[in-house]
Amino acid sequence: MSDEPIRLAVVGLGKIAADQHLPAIARDANFTLAATVSPNHAGVDGVSHYKTLDALLAGETAIDAVALCVPPQVRYDLAARSLSHGLHVFLEKPPGATLSEVAALVAQANASGATLFASWHSRYAAGVAPAKAWLAERTVRGATIAWREDVRVWHPGQAWIWEPGGLGVFDPGINALSIATHIMPQPIFLQSAKLFTPANRAAPIAADLTFRDIAGATITMDLDWRQTGPQSWDIAVETDQGTLSLAKGGAVLTLPGGEHRGDDGEYPRLYARFAQLVQQRASDVDTDPMRLVADAFLRGTRVTVERFDD
Repeated sequence: MSDEPIRLAVVGLGKIAADQHLPAIARDANFTLAATVSPNHAGVDGVSHYKTLDALLAGETAIDAVALCVPPQVRYDLAARSLSHGLHVFLEKPPGATLSEVAALVAQANASGATLFASWHSRYAAGVAPAKAWLAERTVRGATIAWREDVRVWHPGQAWIWEPGGLGVFDPGINALSIATHIMPQPIFLQSAKLFTPANRAAPIAADLTFRDIAGATITMDLDWRQTGPQSWDIAVETDQGTLSLAKGGAVLTLPGGEHRGDDGEYPRLYARFAQLVQQRASDVDTDPMRLVADAFLRGTRVTVERFDD
């Protein structure tokens, strides 16, 4: 890496930024936190703070890159303005509210030479890379995904997530799809879906989906945001040489030969990847997980369920 750290601004200071981004940036010598942006937050002690991205861009704080930790519905304009100023852009997942706007950002980044990174943090869980390597040498016969959590714990009072573009239960569900599309040896596509949407919400609270790969293996997916007690983030893949299991969102890998546990370093690994891309002036924007979610909304059967209030 360059001897000089990348001067980074974090835009959006909600729960994900506080819990994951700021600690990861503080641990990575490739970055220095140069500024924060939020209209409703006081910022971080000792770091320049702005109410808006436009105020930051017009100010005197020098930055090289931005990490956009804002709802996907407003991410495109912020990313486009950042790229137009020659800044490298880290996109929280999902990379946008629509596939078309992500494609537009890719074209803009390619034209400008700046880095655009669509981050899928679950792909950087400790068990995912070895799972991908193990499956590459085997024949998949089928898979099951169970991703069930309590929205009141993980997204308390976040109204945007229930609006169009907020994805509802697919906000966590896309994490599972980011793993599945990465580790499965063959491409997968949607066959059917049921989306269970509360009567007072625009986005689903649960979903049952069936995918298949191009070799004919079936993958079923159970998503639910009404889970209480222990949370479930599990993927099991049946192969010709036994079963692979990923638990705890990909952190724990179990193979026929035993269990493998790694550190909880998803976001540090994300930022290491972002630093590498910036050094190479390259981009990494995979929209496969988002395409599958779009297909579910396109093809899924809508089922209205009881109201949900948090």
